[in-house]
Amino acid sequence: MDLTAHWVGVAAIVLFVTAYSLVITEEFTHLRKSKPVMLAAGIIWGLIAYQYAGSEQPEAVAEAVQDYLAEFAQLFLFLLAAMTYVNAMSERNVFLALRNWLARRSYNYRTMFWITGFLSFFLSPVIDNLTTALVMCAVVMAVGQGNPRFIGIACINIVVAANAGGAFSPFGDITTLMVWQRGIIGFETFFALFLPSVVNFVVPAAMMSLVVSKDLPPQNGLEDAVKLKRGARRIILLFLCTITTAVSFHNFLHLPPFLGMMTGLALLKFFGYYLRITFGATAFDRKMYGEIGDTSPFDSFREVSRVEWDTLLFFFGVIMCVGGLGFVGYLEHTSAYLYGQLGPTIANILVGVMSALVDNIPVMVAVLEMEPHMSVQQWLLVTLTAGVGGSLLSIGSAAGIALMGQARGHYTFFTHLRWTPAIAFGYGLSIWLHMVINRGFDAVMPGI
Repeated sequence: MDLTAHWVGVAAIVLFVTAYSLVITEEFTHLRKSKPVMLAAGIIWGLIAYQYAGSEQPEAVAEAVQDYLAEFAQLFLFLLAAMTYVNAMSERNVFLALRNWLARRSYNYRTMFWITGFLSFFLSPVIDNLTTALVMCAVVMAVGQGNPRFIGIACINIVVAANAGGAFSPFGDITTLMVWQRGIIGFETFFALFLPSVVNFVVPAAMMSLVVSKDLPPQNGLEDAVKLKRGARRIILLFLCTITTAVSFHNFLHLPPFLGMMTGLALLKFFGYYLRITFGATAFDRKMYGEIGDTSPFDSFREVSRVEWDTLLFFFGVIMCVGGLGFVGYLEHTSAYLYGQLGPTIANILVGVMSALVDNIPVMVAVLEMEPHMSVQQWLLVTLTAGVGGSLLSIGSAAGIALMGQARGHYTFFTHLRWTPAIAFGYGLSIWLHMVINRGFDAVMPGI
């Protein structure tokens, strides 16, 4: 049933646009982003079900909702495990120690600009672009005390680097994770985007670095050395083992990746139990790891409770909203225009531009629901553009939005906008490089 011209379809569009407008203005309204999209999702599917109630297929709506729920559940459980590990590492002082160590080095501002950029690029594929951006922003805030200009341009560099680094790894961004979990692109295939991602980060960074001072930052006011808490290094090792398990489950056993992540979460909980029953510093820990004792017992369930529930529920709302629009028929028409008339290359480049305006998550969800018939090269292209396109504007990615709050007054929409031409130049070069070096993927056609 095509409801695109029906009042139900029009109402669904209005609801989604209204809800997402509230998401974009979260910084000013302080209304959590999950609330409007969850409400819009419920109303949209309620209206669709009302229209189908008197039709010959009243059960079609419920079946579609269950399909989208299954898709969200896989994403939810995967992210739940990953976020719990990140919270556990944070609680064990891993990120605080990294921030403090960097801040106390005698590097000048330009060197620190490059160090935080490269760290963002290489950390993002493992712990995701949002967490990476927050950690690196804390570093530049500590280093750049009294130098707001350095903080602003370093934050731009961090956002660009974190988004670029997240584009060549299934773990680096929600969009890449969704593509990988769908089975469209194999785990190792994502690394074909490494060089385009490097170009996307390095080109604008090189331009911005020319205006960064070579002066040494003041060392006063920095904290004393921070030591890792007991078990920190072993939790890092468990996290790497968990990622390996998720990849192995997917590649070799043909199981969903979330099952490997949840298995790894169970390992963290068993290790947390060990830390609880051996509470306090031991001679072995001090000798082998140089770690300090606990001030309070480690509780793995406490780390689960500290995950970004607003973010997880936001994903639920977005997936269900876009799923509703797809069920109405809008995505089919959009796909026919973008991928049928404009062609996949232009369409996928436009996806990146739209990501800067709307955020890459709903855009990628829409692309996946359209199910365009594309080569692996084109799927890699849309993965790249959706991941790095959000760097064009500060509101285009979760990393940018988070840093506008963390570095309030130093990193703003207009601070970022001044360097949008340089970022756009890197965006264009990364697309060109991908089309040149990854043309061999054109012959392989995936199935969704």
